Amino acid sequence: MLLAVFNVGGVRDRIRRLIHPPLQIRSIAVLPLKNLSRDPDQEYFADGMTEELITTLGQVSALRVISHQSVTRYKDTTKPLPEIARELNVDALVEGTVMRSGDRVRITANLLQASKDLHLWAQSYERDLGDVLALQSELARTIVNEVRIKLTTQELARFTSARPVNPRAHLAYLRGRHSLEKYTGEDLTKALKSFEEAIGIDPSYAPAYAGIADVYYGFSNLYLSPRKAMPTLKAAALKALALDETLAEAHVSLAKSKSSFDYDYAGAEAEFKRAIELNPNSASAHLMYGWLLAQSERFDEAKIEVARARVLDPLSLNIRVYGFLPIYFARRYDDVLREMQEILLTDPNYYFVHAYLGMVYEQQGKLAEAVDEFERATAQDDSAEPRAQLAHAYALAGRKDEARKLLAELLERAKHQYLSPYNIALIYVALGDQPHALKSLADAVEDRSEWCIWLKVDPRLDPLRSTPRFQELLRRMNFPQ
Repeated sequence: MLLAVFNVGGVRDRIRRLIHPPLQIRSIAVLPLKNLSRDPDQEYFADGMTEELITTLGQVSALRVISHQSVTRYKDTTKPLPEIARELNVDALVEGTVMRSGDRVRITANLLQASKDLHLWAQSYERDLGDVLALQSELARTIVNEVRIKLTTQELARFTSARPVNPRAHLAYLRGRHSLEKYTGEDLTKALKSFEEAIGIDPSYAPAYAGIADVYYGFSNLYLSPRKAMPTLKAAALKALALDETLAEAHVSLAKSKSSFDYDYAGAEAEFKRAIELNPNSASAHLMYGWLLAQSERFDEAKIEVARARVLDPLSLNIRVYGFLPIYFARRYDDVLREMQEILLTDPNYYFVHAYLGMVYEQQGKLAEAVDEFERATAQDDSAEPRAQLAHAYALAGRKDEARKLLAELLERAKHQYLSPYNIALIYVALGDQPHALKSLADAVEDRSEWCIWLKVDPRLDPLRSTPRFQELLRRMNFPQ
């Protein structure tokens, strides 16, 4: 059943729109939908509805849609809407509520031109849970019509092709997505169980396979060897696409596996382009495509993709920090330094900022400062990789006994938990031990360590670059010439 419910001030707002016609709207943010169920355990459902509405709107190429990660911080906010719009740099906002009662779901949404605090439209929808995707498509299409954007033929086809879903499978999937956001080992395991539950209920439910691919990307390099994680990721992504070729996130996962596991860069680029075609507003697709371009020294193109990711996800520290890896590997150290120092002003306890500062200081020859930053990083995150980076800095700074002590600890730790051989190789490079460095790099390439994608451009490997064994590793990596 479809219900049309106008906001209380509807007549007033229509008059205001006649007097003050809305500006052209080309960017929008969907604020977190409020959970009206009075059940805190249903927060995952409200969050999931928000994310799926963002994803649906994200398919519209003529509309810039802010990512779920950036809007999440406005959950339960008391900030004025015009201020939120300024922070996100958008023309309009969508706010609303969601309530699930048994097998029924009701979403009420309001569209506002934030700069004038002007209500443009309000409506409510109520459907069975099995028709929730059709509800979201209809809601998204109405919003697009209200902001006067014309859909392409392909976009219109996707908007009108929403299929019924098994309600129980969909709820399990949303629980999985909710756990996946936290990205700890425990939460990744919880997410995996939820996605597997969804598939157990409905083996043809494609998004759950895409979710499994995302879980194994989280496992890879941190909790599992890529040799163990990436085949499962690839199989899940291929299964998702066999069931639904239009899942942008599954194309992104397949691109990751083609790049870092198969060393098939042309294939990876095709998958990233298809993902961006399906969802031009996917910040992660643009960021990871930027990584791919930088690996092959296409730095100017990489800069464009990274900038696009940041526009789509302006408040994400992850996007902001990871987006500077291509700039670091382009050896534009002053640019990275300025950005990392700016982030420190607002978030001094973010591990990656200190790690990247340390990497920059190493290349600038400021070795004491590099050691200080890596020591700060390990104080915030005592896992294997930060300690390997600290050992590298110790060795460069002439503190080789401390570097060797850390190296011994890491080699012992690697017997019980995953540590990329790439990180071990960097320590050997700084110690001047080329044979062991090259052996560890060869192990990393064989293991498909994610860091190996930077082998061609990583300045920390420059002492090895002219050796025949290193050149052979580059050939094995199959980099484009």
